[in-house]
Amino acid sequence: MERTNESMLTEFVLVGLSAHPKVQTVFFVLVLWMYLMILLGNGVLITVIIYDSHLHTPMYFFLCNLSFLDICYTTCSVPLTLDSFLTVRKRVSFSGCMVQMFLSFATGVTECVLLGMMALDRYVAICYPLRYPVIMSKGTYVPMAAGCWVAGLVDSMVQTSLTIQLPFCANNVIHHFVCEILAILKLACADISTNVISMAGSNLIVLVIPLLVISISYIFIVATILRIPSTEGKRKAFSTCSAHVTVVIIFYGSTLFMYAKPKSKDAADTDNEGVTEALISLFYGVMTPMLNPLIYSLRNKDVKAAVKNILGKKFICDRR
Repeated sequence: MERTNESMLTEFVLVGLSAHPKVQTVFFVLVLWMYLMILLGNGVLITVIIYDSHLHTPMYFFLCNLSFLDICYTTCSVPLTLDSFLTVRKRVSFSGCMVQMFLSFATGVTECVLLGMMALDRYVAICYPLRYPVIMSKGTYVPMAAGCWVAGLVDSMVQTSLTIQLPFCANNVIHHFVCEILAILKLACADISTNVISMAGSNLIVLVIPLLVISISYIFIVATILRIPSTEGKRKAFSTCSAHVTVVIIFYGSTLFMYAKPKSKDAADTDNEGVTEALISLFYGVMTPMLNPLIYSLRNKDVKAAVKNILGKKFICDRR
């Protein structure tokens, strides 16, 4: 394969599911519908949390950040995905591809860390309920959320900088819907051991450590809940955590499958892996953000009460 200088590479080509045009049409309609639901669901959740003063607590502050993250994450990738469904070979400029990769990676990392912070919040709320207002004061939970965003931006900056410095071969075809970092690294014509080590360190920091924090937090949470004498108290405590646990399982399950599983060395298997990874990426990139507001609203009495309150006030204003 002919070697091409990085400065000469001006664009990448996204193929996605171009080999399956009928499937592309179905996925276009499905993903577009999901994206609209993401904007609507998360937008409503953010509005409700901001509007209702009863929801101005650390838990809902983190949830508001999560909803805003989901909107940002999908907006970074879904429009390009939809465009790739309509075009047989979607061409993206080198700089545009790097910018999209940076933003998607940053928001993804931020969400990983944020889920860990949300677990710590639930741990303090259930294990130390009397000290919760003091421990989780505004001076604590705001820097915690800001730290999640900083961690995502810094990690993405490191990974993107290392990727930009790589030379690429004449083959600039990305077997994905978007400019995904693992798919781009496969096109490099140089030793990517530094990138692999960096990605491994990134996985440890933003995937494994937050997952350990979540696991340990919920071990203490479950132990505390089991010591609650009343059945109603146990049910209420479990209900405050069930939504977060559901989101964690969906998000981390698909993410770990993508970034922590071994890669096949067989060419045919590699092609199949490419399609499989792209579809899994599409799943956790679209399905999870769409489910988050549903999970939190359907299993949360405070959110449902706030929505009814807002709708009730709007109805009264309209009648006047």
